[in-house]
Amino acid sequence: MSYNTYIQENKNRFLTELFELIRIPSISADSYYKSDVQKAANKVSELLKAAGCDSVEVHQTSGHPIVYADKLINPALPTILVYGHYDVQPATPLELWETPPFEPTIRTTAIHPQGAIFARGACDDKGQMFMHIKSLETMLKNGGLPCNVKFMIEGEEEVGSVNLEVFVKQNKAKLANNIILISDTGMISNKQPSITTGLRGLSYVEVEVTGPNRDLHSGLYGGAVANPINILASMIASLHDENRRVVIPGFYDDVVELSEKERNEIAKTPFSLEEYQGALQIEAVYGEKGYSTLERNSIRPTLDVNGIWGGYMGEGAKTVIPSKAFAKISMRLVSKQDWNKISDLFICHFKSIAPKGVKVEVKIHHGGQAYLMPIDHIGYRAAFEAYQEAFGVAPLPQYSGGSIPIVALFEKELDSKSVLMGFGLDSDAIHSPNEHFGIFNFLKGIETIPLFYKNYLKRYLIDN
Repeated sequence: MSYNTYIQENKNRFLTELFELIRIPSISADSYYKSDVQKAANKVSELLKAAGCDSVEVHQTSGHPIVYADKLINPALPTILVYGHYDVQPATPLELWETPPFEPTIRTTAIHPQGAIFARGACDDKGQMFMHIKSLETMLKNGGLPCNVKFMIEGEEEVGSVNLEVFVKQNKAKLANNIILISDTGMISNKQPSITTGLRGLSYVEVEVTGPNRDLHSGLYGGAVANPINILASMIASLHDENRRVVIPGFYDDVVELSEKERNEIAKTPFSLEEYQGALQIEAVYGEKGYSTLERNSIRPTLDVNGIWGGYMGEGAKTVIPSKAFAKISMRLVSKQDWNKISDLFICHFKSIAPKGVKVEVKIHHGGQAYLMPIDHIGYRAAFEAYQEAFGVAPLPQYSGGSIPIVALFEKELDSKSVLMGFGLDSDAIHSPNEHFGIFNFLKGIETIPLFYKNYLKRYLIDN
């Protein structure tokens, strides 16, 4: 039986099993859901066992569990390490969801005429991670595995993979591999697949501005005491110049400028500015002067406020000057920018621009380095051939604006490159209300992944 025939015959069962996993609200950022995160880890381990793994282990950490599993068929064959995560982003604001975020619902859309799964985690990353489990089952039921496979599925990706580094360093022999395979990215469209060859790094911080020692009456004290919210807003506004460049001294020191040839290659990516603006319901794009939208959201560093709060935010009025104001800020980094260095530069600069009358504290939450995959690498070539065979179209290399901090860690600690075989689309609303994942994409991923195994083995044998 062919892979595709088996997938189509078992399509409904695959979706039922995925829905069971999605229904678990494994929100790693909120301690209220700690037991649900554990429940999701246990569910992943059950699914790996059922798919055919010989060894399955749930490793407890000081945070959330890491699930390890393997199917080792022959030490003479190459080993593929599959990485994914079962934790998800918070679902708020709940009122913007058309259907409950943890009750998966299939609806058709213009982009997904075959239907899409609407739910938190449908695409990021439960649906994409689950494709690899079902690909393993598909291969074992139809001729067997071409390569050894190991799985490492974590529950803290959405909060910075805090405990994964410790696990990787302590289990290098267990995790030894020839190539790492990850589906936590996207592709250009269902008609034009692409392979992510570059990821931006990340520095994520939280700032706190403190003024008076308590909330004050805005009538009695207004105009005489520094208002932390006003001050914070002004400080944040000053972080960019009139050309939308970040003004932190040293921020661009390690940025490698792409050549005109490289920028021309990026420009070949199919992209409609009109459709982009229409999908977001905006009248114009915004960003660093001198760069296109595709460049701004992939190869250029950024600084954005992800949340800001302080003072009274309840119903009705409460006229106070707050004692404190807060903001969460992410900086997406490129090429050789080091996230630790950038974090230090931010702290130094942000404190230096604070006026007298307030105190500033900065907390570093997490971060990671940028990553590049050469297109002549054996892993990239195997993925290229797999997409071409499954879609009938040659995939394009693509820089991603997103960050997966652990990819650079894997290269450093395991001496392995990672192949980023994503099947989501930009329109899938990951991290947003109404996140979804196309059924076509889900099934196509299960079909394409086994072809990567086949082509990787072929190239491995040639090279060795």
